[in-house]
Amino acid sequence: MSTELKWFKSSYSGGDGDACVEIATGQGTVHVRDSKVQDGPVLDLAPASWAQLTGWVSK
Repeated sequence: MSTELKWFKSSYSGGDGDACVEIATGQGTVHVRDSKVQDGPVLDLAPASWAQLTGWVSK
């Protein structure tokens, strides 16, 4: 069974909202993609890895 992902952007995105990353969650995975290239590659991370990445980036 295939489930369509629901992608969203941060409220901190720029005014036009096209210069950021989008994320979607599903089945124990955080999916990350470039908002400008929605049909491009997707980075799949475990939730713990996503938490580590966002913690590191926010420093």
